[in-house]
Amino acid sequence: MLSECVVFESEASNLAIVENVENPDQLRVRIISESLPCIQNWRGKIVVVKYGGAAMKSAELKASVVRDLVLLSCLGLRPIVVHGGGSEINTLLDWLNIPVRFHDGLRVTDAKTMEVVSMVLVGKVNKDIVSRINCAYPGGSAVGLSGIDDCLLMARPSPNAAQLGFVGEIAKVNPAILITLLNRGRIPVIASVAVDESGQPYNIIANTVAGEVAVALGAERLILMTDVAGILEDREDPGSLVKQIDVKGVKKMMEEGKVGGGMIRKVDCCVQSICEGVKTASTIDGRVQHSLLHEIISFHGVGSGTTITC
Repeated sequence: MLSECVVFESEASNLAIVENVENPDQLRVRIISESLPCIQNWRGKIVVVKYGGAAMKSAELKASVVRDLVLLSCLGLRPIVVHGGGSEINTLLDWLNIPVRFHDGLRVTDAKTMEVVSMVLVGKVNKDIVSRINCAYPGGSAVGLSGIDDCLLMARPSPNAAQLGFVGEIAKVNPAILITLLNRGRIPVIASVAVDESGQPYNIIANTVAGEVAVALGAERLILMTDVAGILEDREDPGSLVKQIDVKGVKKMMEEGKVGGGMIRKVDCCVQSICEGVKTASTIDGRVQHSLLHEIISFHGVGSGTTITC
């Protein structure tokens, strides 16, 4: 009798659990309903996303980023995408037997290399991203640009031009074309190539372009997609992710040597953008599907990476 009672109670318990489990439609409705305050908070805000690294190499991650961008646009946010494409540039340079050289972590860009950079970033990578946004999901509408279009990004030579060639810095951003596109509900996709007053193209670090565009438009947030979880308290411990930190705190971490490698330029970019008026800046792990959506639709303003505030 006891065993029969135990079985009966177990079955009753399981039935109760089944009855309390939400079906997919109920779950979807609840999530959308609970997301309303966050969506209202972001509606109409400009978010500049630097897209690159692993998220540009995997088919699944590409689809994830595109879906996130289209969804954010449909929810009323105003995303802008800035991209690089270093690995594809290297592939074409190798195929053309043009030496790949770096100086202080930056690509040495002579005239021939600059031609390849423009071909790959403007003619290939940019159009691939735009095509994916426009064709993959209803509601996506993107327009591809480079800094050359409408003199969007005006360049000046790098201080190390003698060693780096046509690697430049941003002298000025002319955001009129971006404002026009955003007002029409389009997603601008910008290749990180700029031009000087004589018409000479320059190779610009994509993080730098994203930061300067965010400042010029008074963006609510700058998001840099990386190949790491974010800023770590201990660089050897992936579990030591710093979820939120202010400018003073992150500068201290840099002074203590806790930020190193490729993250140094990314953090510098975030700090400079915040100091020039961007509300918040984040580094997120582009290796994780939907990390972009997680970063935006978070109830406490802290998403999947490290958020830097003023």
